[in-house]
Amino acid sequence: MAGLTSTFHHPCKSQLPKTFKPSSIHLHPFSIRILSPKTVPCPSIRTTISARYGGGGGGGGAPRRSKPPEDEALDFSSVKSDTVRLIDQQQKMVGVVTKAQAFQMAEDAELDLVILSPDAEPPVVRIMDYNKYKYEQQKKKRDQQKKSLASRMDMKELKMGYNIDVHDYSVRLRAAKRFLADGDKVKIMVNLKGRENEFRNNAIELVRRFQADVGELAVEEAKSFKERNIFIVLVPNKVVVQKSQEPPKKKDEAVANEVSASV
Repeated sequence: MAGLTSTFHHPCKSQLPKTFKPSSIHLHPFSIRILSPKTVPCPSIRTTISARYGGGGGGGGAPRRSKPPEDEALDFSSVKSDTVRLIDQQQKMVGVVTKAQAFQMAEDAELDLVILSPDAEPPVVRIMDYNKYKYEQQKKKRDQQKKSLASRMDMKELKMGYNIDVHDYSVRLRAAKRFLADGDKVKIMVNLKGRENEFRNNAIELVRRFQADVGELAVEEAKSFKERNIFIVLVPNKVVVQKSQEPPKKKDEAVANEVSASV
């Protein structure tokens, strides 16, 4: 027995024949009683068995590592139903079959049998290349994240004084148009400090003029003319921005030929 050690004690060991073989062994929780076929004028022979766990290594040995949990989509131990609704590798509905039939079809196709809806009655499974499927799903998720980042607008702030000069005004106007063409929002702000609040109307008129100069490139999203921080938020007009980014159309060859002929 693996992992067991024994100690043999006999008070009349010298009187036993060399060919002595025990006729029967009686197992007890902590000892073994060996009876001899011949009558021996000695007490019963006892041998003490001590158990040692861990494959004979000292200190009990290292615990076995448990296997990593299998992917839930491939773990059929949770599927108690004897039948499943099968979709084949061509994404065609096969119908209700036994689990054994589904496994056999997946094995014949050298593909995986994947659980799609474990709580359905019966559960829905599909034959596919599961590694390829996971890769495509991860790629689709990354593409969606990239699109969401690309569609997200940044907020660009442009600050002006109510009495800004012509040069600084034109610089901020060009910057606003560039930001809007790149797809970003633009927040135009005029901060009024102390007695500058007396020129509130001038600040509001300045912001309105700025919006008019931007023109159809942007539409108004939000504004505030009541506080000391007067501002307006402009977002790109997608239709106008897309048209401005389109390459110029080539002239029709027929028209070009007609003009060259008339010349």
